[in-house]
Amino acid sequence: MRDTSTPLPVVSELTLPLERDVFLRTLLRHLAGTLQKVVGLEEASGFVSVVGQEIGDEINHAYKSALGVEALSRGQVAEVLVDLKRRIRGEFYVIEQDEEKIVLGNRACPFAEKVVGRPALCMMTSNVFGSIAADNLGYAKVSIEQAIARGDPGCRVVVYLKPTAQAGAAQGREYFKG
Repeated sequence: MRDTSTPLPVVSELTLPLERDVFLRTLLRHLAGTLQKVVGLEEASGFVSVVGQEIGDEINHAYKSALGVEALSRGQVAEVLVDLKRRIRGEFYVIEQDEEKIVLGNRACPFAEKVVGRPALCMMTSNVFGSIAADNLGYAKVSIEQAIARGDPGCRVVVYLKPTAQAGAAQGREYFKG
């Protein structure tokens, strides 16, 4: 039974981890988790990839419009991939890049702790990166070699820009200019 001599706290003054960003990340975590449980990881990744493709197309258009170009160069693609993740609180950085690939590392996922155990959400990165690279450079294959969602301390993402033997041997998803 509650001690009635102490007044109840005011609900609006409670300290709770609840605000829009946390709510939306939690919503996505539960959606991805439910999909992974109901239809399996591969199918859940497929659903997330459809959304990622649409978001990738929108982001690609926004950057090209802001830069006033019809197509991004390889260097601009690398810059855009890092910048877009920075804007949504990821910590991606370029490890290396050449004519055949862009290798990126990441120290912090935009989904923060909500991504752990939800590797289907990595399809968002794959599709956004793949759609931007392929639309501007003609082809991309995205291989997520390490992922915070899978329990790795960071992410390592390779965006292959040409269908080389190395790209063919890598696990990942291919993207083509639409």
